[in-house]
Amino acid sequence: MALPDIGAWIGQLLSVLVFVPILLLLGLLASRMMGVPFSLPRLLFAGMLGMLLGSVAAVVLYYGSFGAAEERIGTYEPGFVVVVYVVMAALAMLAFVATELVLPRGTRVRPLAMALAVKDWAGRVRRYRTITWILARHGLWSYVGGNRDGGKDASTQRRLARSLARSFEESGVVFVKLGQALATRRDLLPPVFVEELGRLHNEVAPVSFDAVRSRIQDELGRPLDELFAELDPVPLAAASIGQVHAARLHTGEEVVVKVQRPGIAPVVHRDLDIICRLARRFHEHTDWGPAIGVVDLADRFAESLREELDFEVEATSIAAMAEASVGTPVRVPRVHEAWTSRRVLVMERFHGTPISAVDPADMDGDRIAHELLQCLLDQMLIKGIFHADPHPGNIFLLDSGEVGLLDHGSVGRLDGHTREALQLMMLAIDRADAVLLTDTLLDVATDADGIDPERLRRSLGQFMVRYLNTGTTAHARMFSELLLIVTRFGLALPGELAAVFRALATVEGTLVRLSPGFDAVGEAKRFVSARVAERVSPKDLRDKAMGEVMAMLPTLRRLPRRIDRITDQLHRGRFTVQVRPFAHPDDRRTMRDIVTRMVLMVLSVVTGLMSVGLFIATDGTRTTWVEMSIQAQVLEVAAWVLLGSAGLMMLRLLVGVARDNTDRRR
Repeated sequence: MALPDIGAWIGQLLSVLVFVPILLLLGLLASRMMGVPFSLPRLLFAGMLGMLLGSVAAVVLYYGSFGAAEERIGTYEPGFVVVVYVVMAALAMLAFVATELVLPRGTRVRPLAMALAVKDWAGRVRRYRTITWILARHGLWSYVGGNRDGGKDASTQRRLARSLARSFEESGVVFVKLGQALATRRDLLPPVFVEELGRLHNEVAPVSFDAVRSRIQDELGRPLDELFAELDPVPLAAASIGQVHAARLHTGEEVVVKVQRPGIAPVVHRDLDIICRLARRFHEHTDWGPAIGVVDLADRFAESLREELDFEVEATSIAAMAEASVGTPVRVPRVHEAWTSRRVLVMERFHGTPISAVDPADMDGDRIAHELLQCLLDQMLIKGIFHADPHPGNIFLLDSGEVGLLDHGSVGRLDGHTREALQLMMLAIDRADAVLLTDTLLDVATDADGIDPERLRRSLGQFMVRYLNTGTTAHARMFSELLLIVTRFGLALPGELAAVFRALATVEGTLVRLSPGFDAVGEAKRFVSARVAERVSPKDLRDKAMGEVMAMLPTLRRLPRRIDRITDQLHRGRFTVQVRPFAHPDDRRTMRDIVTRMVLMVLSVVTGLMSVGLFIATDGTRTTWVEMSIQAQVLEVAAWVLLGSAGLMMLRLLVGVARDNTDRRR
C-alpha cells in the first residue's frame, strides 16, 4: 500500500511542478495582453484558486458527472490530463485578471486599516441613525427627503425654523456650529431661519484640570511646572472645541492657554463626513439643495472647522492679522510659538471687557467705531487678510482704552484680483454706477455664462436706488441684499468675497451700538474713495501704463511683420487656415482609447456569438468527450477557444474602465 501512495504523491508533486511554469507563462501573457501589472503574490493566489476550481470543472467537462469519473478511477487518459491543465490555466488567468478589477494596481491590502474602516463605518451608521431619529422626532425628515416644501406662510416657516434649530442643538457641537454659520447667510435663508439659528448656543461642561494638564504636557513634551509659573485650574471660558485658562510664564508675562478638548477631533471629523454626505444627498434629491449650492456650502464649512481644530493654523492667522494691524489702534494678541502646538495655543492676555458688556456711556463710542471700521476695511481692501467673525464677543475694550480683536479661528484671505474687484464694487456703490458694479460682478463670479447682463444691470440699478437714494442712510444689510441678487441670477461669488460682505453686516451691529446713528456704509465709501484716489494718481497711472507697454513690447515689434505677411497672402490668394482637432496628445490618446474599446467590444460580441453557434452545432445526444466524433471534438475545442477569447477581450475592457476610474479618483 505504501508504494501506490508514494506514487500518487509523486504524481501530484509533478503536476504542481508542471503547472508552475505554465502559471508564470500565463501571468506574463496576461500582463502583456490585458495590461495587468505582473505581481507574484497575486499570481500565486490566482494559481491556487485555478487549481482548486479547475480540477473540479475539468471532471465535469470531461466525464459529464462525478459518478462517471469514479467508474474510470485507475485508468490513465491523456485527454483528461490536457483538459485539466487547460481548465486550470484558464481559470487561473481569469482569477489573475479579476484581482485587478477588484483591487486595482497601487491598492494595498491593509487588514488593520480595513478593520478600522469597518469600525468607522459602523460608528457612522449609528450616528446616521441618531440624526435621523432627531430629525424625525422634530418632524423634519419629510422636508429633508425633498417630499415637501418649506411652506409659504410665516407660521409654517417659523415652526420649521424652530424645529431645525432644536435639531441642530440636540445633534451636538458640529451641527450647532453649522447652524451658527448658516445664521450669517442672509443671502441664502429667509429672515426667520436666520433669526432662529442665530439663537443657537451649545452649553458644554469644562474639562477637568487633570485632563488639561495631561493634554498640555503631552503636546509640549515638558512638565507643567517647567512651562508655566502659574496656571489657573478654573477656565476663563469653556467652548465646544477648547477651553481657555489664565497663566503666567516664568518671565512674569501673563498669558492665556487655549487647550483643545480631549476626544473632540474624531467627533468633529465623523460629523463633518456625515454633513458632506448629507449635502450630496440633498443636492441630488431635493430642489433646494442645488439652488443654494449645498455641497459647496458644506465643503467650505468642513474646511473651516478642520482648520479650527489645528491651533497652529490659528497661530499663523494671528501672526498675519497682527502684521496687517500694524499702524492701527486695534491690537491683536501676540502668540508664543515656543508654547504652541496643534492642540495647545499660548498667547498674550488682554485685560478688558467685551464690547457687548460695556455701557456705551462709559466709552468714546464714536472714536472706537471709526478705529474698528478703519482697521477692518484696511485689512480687507489693502492687506488682504481680515477677521471674518467680528461679532461683539470677539471685540474687547482694553483697560488701556485700545480695541483688541480676539478669536482668529475664522480668518478671510483675499488675493490681489479679488481685492481690486472689491475696491471697484465699493467705488461703484459710492458713485451709484450700476454698469461698473455689473461688470465687476461678472468678472469675479463663476458660472457667468448665459447670464443676461442688461437684466442684471437693471436689477442692480433698482438695488442702488432703494439703498443709496439721497436723504436715506444706507445700512450694511445692503450687502446681504446684493448677495441675494447675485444668487437669484445664478451667479456664485468667491467664498472670500461673500465672507467680506457677511463680516461687514456682522460688524455693523457693533458699530451702531458703539455710536448710535453711525453710517458704516458712508465711512466705507469714503475710505474706498480716498484709497482709490491714491492709487489713480497721475504718477501711479503713468507707471502702470509704462509697465503694460514694456510687457507688450515684444508682441508690438512683431505685429507689423505679421500683418504684412497676412495681407500679402490675401493678395496672392494663398491665405489658409489650418485646424488640428486632435493636436494635443491627450486628445489623440482619448480618441485612440475610444476606438480601441469599440473594436474590442464588437470583436468580443461577434466572437461570443460564434462560440454559441458552435456549441449549438455540437450539442447532440453525447454525454462525454470520449463519445464525440473527431469533427465534433474539433468544433467543441474551437467553441471553447472562441468563448475564452471573447471573455479575455471583455475582461480587457473591464480592466481599462476600472483603471480609468481609479486614476480619476486619484
